[in-house]
Amino acid sequence: MSDRYEIVLTCPKGLEGLLLEEAKALGLEEAREQTAAVRGQAELETAYRLCLWSRLANRVLLVLARFSMSNADDLYEGVKAVDWRDHLEPAGSLAVEFSGHGSGIDNSHFGALKVKDAIVDRLRTSSGERPSIDKLNPDLRVHLRLERGEAILSLDLSGHSLHQRGYRLQQGAAPLKENLAAAVLIRAGWPRIAAEGGALADPMCGVGTFLIEAALMAADIAPNLRRERWGFSSWLGHVPALWKKLHAEAEQRAAAGLAKPPLWIRGYEADPRLIQPGRNNVERAGLSDWVKIYQGELGSFEPRPDQNQKGLVISNPPYGERLGDEASLLYLYQNLGERLRQACLGWEAAVFTGAPELGKRMGLRSHKQYAFWNGALPCKLLLIKVQTEQFVTGERRGREEAEPAAEAAPQARLSEGGQMFANRLQKNLKQLGKWARREGVECYRLYDADMPEYALAVDLYRDWVHVQEYAPPRSIDPDKAQARLLDALAAIPQALGVAQNRVAIKRRERQSGSKQYQRQAAQGQFMEVSEGGVKLLVNLTDYLDTGLFLDHRPLRLRIQREAAGKRFLNLFCYTATATVHAAKGGARSTTSVDLSKTYLDWARRNLSLNGFSDKHRLEQGDVMAWLAEDRNDYELIFIDPPTFSNSKRMEGVFDVQRDHVELLDLAMARLARGGVLYFSNNFRKFQLDEGLAARYQVEEISAQTLDPDFARNPKIHRAWRFSAR
Repeated sequence: MSDRYEIVLTCPKGLEGLLLEEAKALGLEEAREQTAAVRGQAELETAYRLCLWSRLANRVLLVLARFSMSNADDLYEGVKAVDWRDHLEPAGSLAVEFSGHGSGIDNSHFGALKVKDAIVDRLRTSSGERPSIDKLNPDLRVHLRLERGEAILSLDLSGHSLHQRGYRLQQGAAPLKENLAAAVLIRAGWPRIAAEGGALADPMCGVGTFLIEAALMAADIAPNLRRERWGFSSWLGHVPALWKKLHAEAEQRAAAGLAKPPLWIRGYEADPRLIQPGRNNVERAGLSDWVKIYQGELGSFEPRPDQNQKGLVISNPPYGERLGDEASLLYLYQNLGERLRQACLGWEAAVFTGAPELGKRMGLRSHKQYAFWNGALPCKLLLIKVQTEQFVTGERRGREEAEPAAEAAPQARLSEGGQMFANRLQKNLKQLGKWARREGVECYRLYDADMPEYALAVDLYRDWVHVQEYAPPRSIDPDKAQARLLDALAAIPQALGVAQNRVAIKRRERQSGSKQYQRQAAQGQFMEVSEGGVKLLVNLTDYLDTGLFLDHRPLRLRIQREAAGKRFLNLFCYTATATVHAAKGGARSTTSVDLSKTYLDWARRNLSLNGFSDKHRLEQGDVMAWLAEDRNDYELIFIDPPTFSNSKRMEGVFDVQRDHVELLDLAMARLARGGVLYFSNNFRKFQLDEGLAARYQVEEISAQTLDPDFARNPKIHRAWRFSAR
């Protein structure tokens, strides 16, 4: 066998340049980059050293053969031509990995099967003894890569991927692989900072991957020193004496590194469930004297190493995938920027993110950016020198009546569009705030797409802000729409003087199928608000709607004024807010009907919150079917149906335009002599059937049911008053 081998190192996409530098430093000769790989020439000692010391590679492949192939038979013969007795005992175990396609092989499983057959047939003895298959811990792991008609047949010396260092048995929800974390640290300049005796802090450390990789580098510990099983452990070409020599040298270097005074390396994590797993990982890595993990919120992050030491702040903030994540993530990034400006002046910072648009919102300019891939997700590493000349800040703005903060932390400067949006919010707040205080209104609409390019509805619920993003038309560039949304979200806390964690965001679009009933989140946080002398529960996070339709405030108050001594019926009652108003107004009895058990439970809580329980019936059922069976009569009826409904609990689909005549006829049959029925809906194109006016006294009252906060949008709903002729 030759003393020199062709070696292929595989790595995550984007790490090729760094891996090339590392591989050359470890002795790989004639090295050059490929996509997600580095190729070169090396003796076996260098191949072992690469396995032990590479912080960036996934695998170290020793090439056995290259051959051209045009079909599956060529593949079989080319693999079989290798003398496998030099590599594996006939009674040994084998695993085969196959990648690529072409030359008549379009299925990797079929390709792997042909490679396996060729090896087994070459090694089968006269007595029938042959290698077995072991996909987890084989004696030999064979890799074949098919590239443009050429087969590259290799032994995998690493065994399991080299990113699996062995210390991380417990991990968080979205962990970085260890070799990617190492690459980020190298790009961030940590080897230089560590050599200068600098510190390292991670304000959102998860289970400590950055911290451990940083300590391994600083203490000169081979990343795979603790690995016990390798791909070459049972390979017949393995030279144990050579490996033991390299391993002993690495152990000596580690002992010398750990004997030095440890650098200050600290991590902070808000989630208490991750603290012990992170500490366990640190202990398994043998770095308990170097790395400390504490529970701590980002808002209180402040690294305090000894002797006013500076260093590197490194962070991998969440990227966000769920609808509604934009607000919380924007404010998270803004808080990170604020903590860097407030507590880390003179430090260097590295922010690794899959949402670079959010990274721009930190209020700090990056002096350098690097592109990476985290799996299939493109990411950016933003490098920042935390110096005052890098700050991008603006003044804090508050509510009209709010006192300015004495020592307000500088906030990120708003974009031109964001400042325009903030100005509009403050103008609306000045006008509507006076009306709301005068009328005792706690919850109202502050903004409703007043500027078309900022297609949002912004509602105030006491000291909370509820934001609904209208889905942009397809003609709008999604990136521009996202940028405008982030501009608006950045402006809201500053313009209204509210805490960032009191902004909830939803996307408002036509809901289809079961989506209209699905929860958006599961926080279960209910807030008590007041309206017209009653208390109501709202939930700003878990559902598309909050439990209180703000545009129906005047109609609910009208029902309260007219309900005294009357039997009240609320159809499609939702959370029964109108029922609570009727009860407050002195209704003799109330009946509320809805299909949703969730909303009826909410309705029950609303009634109980105001001391109402007896004589107030809550009925679960399909309204149309319920009306057809009900034989009671009512002096006051309120109907506010959805535009459409296809709940699994009802037969067919309810469509307000198609079905409103049948609905109103059924309800009017239940209206007592002298009674009044109020009908409303939010379908913008709704047309009331003209035949209804021939049978009943009908008066449109839409204009009377809009308060000043909805005057800008008179089409928010339409309402009618029905009575018998």
